[in-house]
Amino acid sequence: MTTRRDFFRLAAETTALAMLPGHNVASAAENPPRSIRRGKPLLDLQQQFVDLRFGMFLHFNMATFQDREWGDPTSSPELFHPTGLDTDQWAAAARSAKMTWGCLTTRHHDGFCIWPTKTKAASVRQTSHQTDVVRAYVDSFRKAGLRVGLYYSILSLRDDIRHFNVTPAKVQLIKDQLTELFSNYGQIDILITDGWDAPWSRITYQEVPFREIYEHIKSLQPNCLICDLNASQYPAGGLYYSDIKAFEQNAGQKVPQRSDVPALSCVTITPGWFWKQSDINGPLKPTATVVDEWLVPLNRRHCNLILNAPPTREGRLAPNVVSRLEEIGKAWTNPGPTEKLSEHVVITTPNLATGKPTHASSYPDTVGPDEANDGNFASTWYPDEGQTSGWVEIDLTKDERFNVVALVEPVGRSDNYQQSRIKNYKFERWDGANWLTIAEGGVPAPTTIQRISPVTARKVRLAFECSADSPHIAEIGIYSEPD
Repeated sequence: MTTRRDFFRLAAETTALAMLPGHNVASAAENPPRSIRRGKPLLDLQQQFVDLRFGMFLHFNMATFQDREWGDPTSSPELFHPTGLDTDQWAAAARSAKMTWGCLTTRHHDGFCIWPTKTKAASVRQTSHQTDVVRAYVDSFRKAGLRVGLYYSILSLRDDIRHFNVTPAKVQLIKDQLTELFSNYGQIDILITDGWDAPWSRITYQEVPFREIYEHIKSLQPNCLICDLNASQYPAGGLYYSDIKAFEQNAGQKVPQRSDVPALSCVTITPGWFWKQSDINGPLKPTATVVDEWLVPLNRRHCNLILNAPPTREGRLAPNVVSRLEEIGKAWTNPGPTEKLSEHVVITTPNLATGKPTHASSYPDTVGPDEANDGNFASTWYPDEGQTSGWVEIDLTKDERFNVVALVEPVGRSDNYQQSRIKNYKFERWDGANWLTIAEGGVPAPTTIQRISPVTARKVRLAFECSADSPHIAEIGIYSEPD
């Protein structure tokens, strides 16, 4: 199966859902970005999202007209020309499958915008038809009682937004386009970002500053959830750089059996993400696979399935896709609300511990304590065999204020490491004379993230007692999250 990564190597049915308002709000010029406005509690928004259960991903952009997974950034805007755009059909097909929401690719990796952006970027504004696909989509889905999400790629080949080539002007372009999307199309329930901190784009969360973009979106629409597809590389038990954890099935990412984080899992009904001419009579995912292997198990794990149904060059869903969606709707019964979520801390800032000098209670051959703060969750430090306790100390090199600490243990990564080997742990700070406890607990989760009262310290230590021989520490996290 072709995936984006491979390609570049690298509810009951929702008649009770309230139709969301579709009015326009003030333009960006009249309503400049502000600090984050207070919206609904994040936990409530996350619960509402996972309770939606099943959504439609709509990959429709320049690549549709080129039989590609990424559009050619040198192609003329005129190539994007849907001659029979029917977003009402998209919405009807989604409802037939008992889907409750949708998500449209407003800008994919080549950078073409399928709304008439007023920025200088290539868009439908430069075409003879000037079709605002985003407007058509949001209006159709809301009219059908479906919730609305948008997809936006941070990577833009047309605008030369690439690794080592990000400038303040390019960050501003991203913010300006997001301002348009979040000011002119009514309430957006979720934004899925992509092309960010990925091994194939290499644009880091520092180059295009994640927290700055996160705050910008929340200042415009505080009730919009943010999900970055590539944050799935971080431990599955934590919400790193996302309000909703993403798992891309096409890339082999599976939701753990014991997952308790609010999540989405995305997969395609066709072999690829964008429509290809070979898909006219091509293979589709079997109904039994979608229902019995994906929907039913995932719905038990606080996870919302989003199934990609790509429109054709005409701008409609092909007959075979429509029929398969109808079959899925007949075979699947929405089980209703999920179990209540527990609260999770969302990490949106860099780890202050990464790369800082470390010391430890022991130094086994070839294993240094720097393996516990190297930013690589696959590497680990562990104490000498037979030791019943241990510690790792991190020198932040200067006084740092922080309010979140994290411990990641590689539980489940090997057959002989299926549960924690730690009996209890505590985080401590050095006050110049003594180690003072700032957080502690019993047996940790595979990923333990704790918010604490803000403290300032230069040295931080993780101390623990063992319940089994040789516990491994994959990563220690120290974060200064906004209060």
